[in-house]
Amino acid sequence: MLEIKGLTLKYGQSQILNGINLTAAVGEVTTIMGTNGVGKTSLLRAIAGRHPYADGTMTLDGKPLDHLSAFNAARAGIAYVPQGREVFPMMTVGENLETGFSCLPVSERKVPDHIFDLFPVLKDMINRRGGDLSGGQQQQLAIARALITKPRVLLLDEPTEGIQPNIIQQIGDVIRLLSEQGDMAIVLVEQFFDFAFDLGSEFLVLQRGEVVFNKRKDVMSREELFEQVLV
Repeated sequence: MLEIKGLTLKYGQSQILNGINLTAAVGEVTTIMGTNGVGKTSLLRAIAGRHPYADGTMTLDGKPLDHLSAFNAARAGIAYVPQGREVFPMMTVGENLETGFSCLPVSERKVPDHIFDLFPVLKDMINRRGGDLSGGQQQQLAIARALITKPRVLLLDEPTEGIQPNIIQQIGDVIRLLSEQGDMAIVLVEQFFDFAFDLGSEFLVLQRGEVVFNKRKDVMSREELFEQVLV
């Protein structure tokens, strides 16, 4: 379980996040929603060690993760799939996957077969350059690269953005399967409402850097969440 208490983040003099509390359980998808500019990406970046935060605490399975660098956050079990994917365009698919080895012991530095079971297209394109892949294929590559690190927490930032509908369905199926396997907690930032509602177990809505709504799916209606997101 990932647990965050009172997380506050600033960019210069501007306060972006104010006292965020979040609990993400293993075997579930915790979904963060809200309009553009409310701090969703900043929250994921703080969890992943990509941006320092001013105050608050983070624990994973009861162990403190406070103020880790991106590398140490990855070693602790946090994998981040950023908005925009950040695939290395001049490297092959295989080489992109191997960049996930950096936080693993030498004995574990191999691409497991189940990665290609989840994303068969990557096996077919293993020697293609990352920059030659479609947006949907790059998104699959970015998620696969994150999974190679054997995460306890998988952070996904807008995985459907700019992706063709058939690939969105495939990515949704993979997220659902990963959740059902019960090996990791998944934190999903997503603006495609139907996709998010279908996958989520718990929902947080941010406004102006604060959590204004936090409920589990089994105690709310689709309409209640939709109204909160539109505010």
